[in-house]
Order: sequence, then C-alpha cells, then structure tokens
Amino acid sequence: MVYLAEFHWGWLAGSLLLGFAMGWIAVVHRGRPVSKRVAQALSIFVAALVVTAVTHVVPGRFGYWLDLGLVMFGAYLVGCAIGSWLRDRVVSRQAASDELSGRS
Repeated sequence: MVYLAEFHWGWLAGSLLLGFAMGWIAVVHRGRPVSKRVAQALSIFVAALVVTAVTHVVPGRFGYWLDLGLVMFGAYLVGCAIGSWLRDRVVSRQAASDELSGRS
C-alpha cells in the first residue's frame, strides 16, 4: 500500500482534488437523490470489492489495479467530504454576514 502511495501520488492527489471540486459543487447543485435500494446495492458492491482486495482473491495486474482503484476512490470520497464541508462553511458564513448587515 505504501508503494501505491509513493508511486501514484500524483493520481491520488488528482482524485483528491477532483473529489474536492465535486464536493464543492454538490452543495450548490442538488440533484435527484439515489434511492435507498440503489444505495444499499452500491454499498454491498463496494464492500465486496474491499473484501476481494483485502483477501487478495484477484492476483497480478488486475489485483494491483483493484487496489489502486479503491485507494483512489477513498481519496475521492475524502476530497468530496472536505469540499462539501468547506463550501457549507463558506455559504453559512456568507449568509450570517448578509443577515447581520441587513442585506437580503
């Protein structure tokens, strides 16, 4: 895993930044939510992929790609969380300052 972080740090940073950008946009743009059934199916799928990667069921190059993809997906989700949290802080701070100054 350390090898993935050392060798592919650019890709990991890119997925983190892409996640940050998508998290920043997601607070502004509210799309249709995913149904509960689809969210459960996706969660089961990701959990199965993680178990597959941890148990090394997939050998060789494809196992390496699976590990790299999961690490990049994790970095993307962390970026999404940070981006949406920061955007929420900025929007709430702006709304509070507008309220104090009397602007609508």
